[in-house]
Amino acid sequence: MRTSTYTYHTLPNGLRIVIEEMPDVPSAAAGFLARTGARDETREVAGVSHFLEHMMFKGTPKRTWHEINSAFDAMGSTYNAFTSNDRTFYYGWVPRDRLREQIELLADMMRSTLPPSEFEMEKNVILEEIARSKDNLVSVAFDVLMEQAFAGHPLAWPVLGYEETIRSLRRDAMAEYFARRYAADNLILIVAGNVNPGEVIGWAEALCGAWAPARDGAVRVAPELRNGRAGQTVSRFQQQVIMWAFPAPPGCVDDAELASATATILGGDNSRIFWNVVQKGLCPRAGAFHLDFSDAGLMILWAMCDPKHCAAAFSAIRGEAERMQSGGVTADEVTRIRNKRLTSLAAEGEAPYDRLKLIMDDVDYRGRARTLEERLAVVDAIEPSTVGTYLARYPVTGEGFLVSVGPSDWRG
Repeated sequence: MRTSTYTYHTLPNGLRIVIEEMPDVPSAAAGFLARTGARDETREVAGVSHFLEHMMFKGTPKRTWHEINSAFDAMGSTYNAFTSNDRTFYYGWVPRDRLREQIELLADMMRSTLPPSEFEMEKNVILEEIARSKDNLVSVAFDVLMEQAFAGHPLAWPVLGYEETIRSLRRDAMAEYFARRYAADNLILIVAGNVNPGEVIGWAEALCGAWAPARDGAVRVAPELRNGRAGQTVSRFQQQVIMWAFPAPPGCVDDAELASATATILGGDNSRIFWNVVQKGLCPRAGAFHLDFSDAGLMILWAMCDPKHCAAAFSAIRGEAERMQSGGVTADEVTRIRNKRLTSLAAEGEAPYDRLKLIMDDVDYRGRARTLEERLAVVDAIEPSTVGTYLARYPVTGEGFLVSVGPSDWRG
């Protein structure tokens, strides 16, 4: 099926293909989206999705780990992978005439053998990542926030998992998860660039057509952000981090763009919090950001400060939020962030590597890819009045969920 510059196709085994033609560029990017992440795990195997991402580079029936990495370099690929709560994505960007090689390599990786000889070694790498995250105060505070605000829901555990769940994870448990969550009907091949859609579909049929579907039928349960307060005293840190979270729209609606604009005005670069909190010396770092998932979102206000100044820092960021909530935003603020976002989107629209990620986001959360013009129109429609309407629906005042992590036992 052809829609605008996009071609959509589904193989008999359920593998979906989404292709964007960009005839004026000399390159192409391709990626496999596995619609699985930390929220699809049980607590007992927390971290298996991210651990599995590492193992996908460790060996296939055709290649060793060294041959996989050498093949990326040989074709001149800019490549990477990442795991989040909602998804895992593997991708590479190459000259147009190397695209089939890139898709073949990525497809080969999707059938990893999870080499037993690499499993324990890579487990140590993951444990080191967890240890490093525990040395980052902001990361620790964020994990506490998610664990407490979403207690009882899979969004509560960190993408990296826990030291105890990774240590106890068996290869056969990972293999079972892999077979179920990386089946053909839970994968999407996304391609953008100077491509021939029929050619790409033919490659996909040859490379992936024999993959079995799982028909897992697993249904995600939407989370609900709790109100409350929590904290964790960690004496090894010298600073304190405060995070204050409120419900926000999920990534599948246009309000997500409004949420990002609101967060930027309140706590981004050259924002109200930056000028009225950080630049006034109340704390060295503070801000706000919007975090979205497939079915939920968070607006998080935060500050890092001397433990003795927790009350003052919290009062300052709360004051900025209350002033925005009651007084709205100015035309100048909206113009600045809107123009910056339009420029960013325009630049991303020129490179297949960036387009690939935008398509991935849309296809996963919305079911279809938007054109660049559609995305630009959503941003162009942001006005002080639409931000006001957003704040009426998703206020940044009230109880929310507050966490405090550091050497102080301050809880607000």
